[in-house]
Amino acid sequence: MKHHGSLMTAILIALALVLAGCGSAPQAPTSGGAESSATTAPAAATTAPAAATTAPAAATTAPAAATTAPAAATTAPTGATKTVIIGYTASNTGKLNVESNRQSNGLNLWIKQINEAGGITLSDGTVITFDTRSYDDESNKDRVQELYSRLINEDNADFLISPYSSGLADASAVIAEQYGRIMITTGAASDDTYTKGYTLVYQAYTPASRYLTGAIDALKQQDPNVKKIAIVHENDKFSSDVSKALRAYAEAQGYEIVLDEGYDSNTTDFGPIINKVLQAAPEALLGGGHFQDGTTLAKQIAEKQLPLKFLALLVAPPEPSFADLGDAALGVVGPSQWETQAAFSEDAAKALGVEWFGPTGAEFVSAYQAAYGGEEPSYHAAGGYIAGLILQRAIEQAGSLDTEAVKAALDQMDVMTFFGRIKFSTAAESHGLQEGHEMVYIQWQAGADGKPEKQVVWPNEAQTAELLYPVR
Repeated sequence: MKHHGSLMTAILIALALVLAGCGSAPQAPTSGGAESSATTAPAAATTAPAAATTAPAAATTAPAAATTAPAAATTAPTGATKTVIIGYTASNTGKLNVESNRQSNGLNLWIKQINEAGGITLSDGTVITFDTRSYDDESNKDRVQELYSRLINEDNADFLISPYSSGLADASAVIAEQYGRIMITTGAASDDTYTKGYTLVYQAYTPASRYLTGAIDALKQQDPNVKKIAIVHENDKFSSDVSKALRAYAEAQGYEIVLDEGYDSNTTDFGPIINKVLQAAPEALLGGGHFQDGTTLAKQIAEKQLPLKFLALLVAPPEPSFADLGDAALGVVGPSQWETQAAFSEDAAKALGVEWFGPTGAEFVSAYQAAYGGEEPSYHAAGGYIAGLILQRAIEQAGSLDTEAVKAALDQMDVMTFFGRIKFSTAAESHGLQEGHEMVYIQWQAGADGKPEKQVVWPNEAQTAELLYPVR
């Protein structure tokens, strides 16, 4: 019995050692999430042209504030490193793919720059760098909530960036709030998202309620005698919100709305709507929706030779490829969150009494063109970059990845960037709504070579050319 007892004891000890050895090294999580469709950056960002790996000085150096850790970060480095996962969806397919992919390009340029600069040092000495997990939402609202839940629960995203468009962003915001993740919304201007009591969702764009009001101001200054306006808009959340606010503002300014007409998002034949506009006989037309419908509407208005003094459309005109319409682009005005000519600067920041943060506009443009084959960045691209820059600023100020600490830094943020001023509402009824940023308005005019070129026509202090008027 003694012999058998000793043998049994030896077997049990050996088995315990084997089990201990198996438990000592947990399996590391795999990059890329639960399925192969989860990727890091889109191909254009992950395989940038050679010029992107040797970008101009501004591109290889992260924004000035990024190279200086917050005061609390003077603690001796612990040597620890961490990769922070940013989760988002992009409309790689579907009707929003043009704007959405440019937004992704901007975000991934910021990630490339901050990582090449060595990341961010937290107050405990931990050095963080960034990676992404992304899915194609197919421009489909029904996909968004499922995918953002997956980004949080399976891909372990630390922070979230919204999809492009107000409808998709609104669908994702509820998931961010539900799971306690901070989300920076970009490419999304609807006011409504910020009236729902969310505390972790922050808007980079000027809200929809102020998207086209400046166009009314420009028209009134140019021609005080104009009184009749038509509003023609896409029947989606963003465009409807803009048009509702536009109507209220225009009527308050004394304008008569002779037509207020919506159209389906997949509309390709605007003939019936243009006929209604002709019958209503407005002097100005404002509205639109997104890139595909907006370019089609502008083209068909020109083909029908609709007699208008002023034409302002959402989203499509600021895109560089709008110039492909040729003469049909001439005279069309569009509100833009940002333009390459926009002259936001450290001097402008000082005049407002706020801190400057990040690269200049020229540095951003140079880095973007180096990374994406010379392509001029649209405001959608700038919006993607600014989402990352906002998150960078908040983490640096917090000196931590703690949600409450980063939230507090976002609540207190008031800075000037190449994109414009960034400041968020902290009121309970509008928490996270963008308060600092203002729109600029562009118009396509004939250049010296006769080809369309973009000019800033409003506000007066940002003008690069006088308003071309009348448009037809």
